Amino acid sequence: MFHPASQPQRVLSTGIQSFWVLCFVLVLSACTSSPIRTGTYYPTPSNSNNVEIPNTLSPEKAQGLAVYALGLVGTPYKWGGNTPDSGFDCSGLIAYVYQSQTGVKSPRTVAGLKSWGHEVSRQQLRTGDILLFGPPKEPSHAGIYVGEDRFVHAPSTGGTVRLNKLTTAYWKEKELSIRRP
Repeated sequence: MFHPASQPQRVLSTGIQSFWVLCFVLVLSACTSSPIRTGTYYPTPSNSNNVEIPNTLSPEKAQGLAVYALGLVGTPYKWGGNTPDSGFDCSGLIAYVYQSQTGVKSPRTVAGLKSWGHEVSRQQLRTGDILLFGPPKEPSHAGIYVGEDRFVHAPSTGGTVRLNKLTTAYWKEKELSIRRP
């Protein structure tokens, strides 16, 4: 049976738990993550022509973007959704996070994201980069890289925004392209 007096306690408890989880994530990311490179040139075997790859996000903005995306974990999935109130699909989540945190408007579809920014290699991957899953010419899913082989994405109907690792068996098998806005 529902007891009206128990509702405020549950909301307060959930809010306090969310606050402490966010604090833990912030401390953990500050203490354990690799430093974000701030230069504009990243030499790798796939970048042997010394091509400059622009760094449009400062380390602070990239970190803030990641923390903000992590805060949306648990938001319901909704095809075509692009706000926390309506829910998100994968590209709607990316558009909302980028617009909210950087003022940059991203393409609203996965097809549009495949040509947004610059392609980077797996060795160049850093916080704030966009992950595209599927064949490079026709990716079918996207997420935001948040560091330590983890990404935030809105996976499917009936699901919620979640945090996954690129190293799990399912995601490891998927073709991956990376874009840096």
